Amino acid sequence: MWAYEKRLQYPVNIKKKDLRMAKLLTTQYGGSNGELAAALRYLNQRYTMPDNRGKALLTDIGTEELAHVEMISTMVYQLMKGATIEEIKAAGLDPHYAEHGKGLYPTNADGVPFTVSYFATTGDALADLSEDMAAEQKARAVYENLIDLTDDSDVIGPLLWLRQREIVHFARFKELYEIYKNEYKNIEGNIK
Repeated sequence: MWAYEKRLQYPVNIKKKDLRMAKLLTTQYGGSNGELAAALRYLNQRYTMPDNRGKALLTDIGTEELAHVEMISTMVYQLMKGATIEEIKAAGLDPHYAEHGKGLYPTNADGVPFTVSYFATTGDALADLSEDMAAEQKARAVYENLIDLTDDSDVIGPLLWLRQREIVHFARFKELYEIYKNEYKNIEGNIK
């Protein structure tokens, strides 16, 4: 059962148009280290966790990642609000516009479309949790890079909040990894 609150996890209220930043932010929507890849990764991996504790954690974090997709989408929309065709061309967004207009489409900042090859599920809880920890660290690094590329406090605030969530998710995955490593070993050292 889902309980959906019709508000963002962190308020997004960008007042200044910045198409260059909008283009860069799309990488956290549809890029390999973005929120959509994270959400799908965790929501797929949850089924092969060895217990309800793991299933619950991956469900909770995967669901939160969908809320982050919503935040990134809102940021891109607000950064592009009122953009003219000339501004779209100047920002290098004309190929996107040709196909999608001003609609959001999951790509990275270079316009490469999202693909499910951005994430994996092995069925091995330790391997999957290792990938999850790495994914959170990569997302954190991307947020730090994006923060370096803007001086707009209306953009920086949500990015800092999203960066912090990556750190929290990493810590939760690491805790679960350690539990599984110690509790679920069989003779070969793999999780049952």
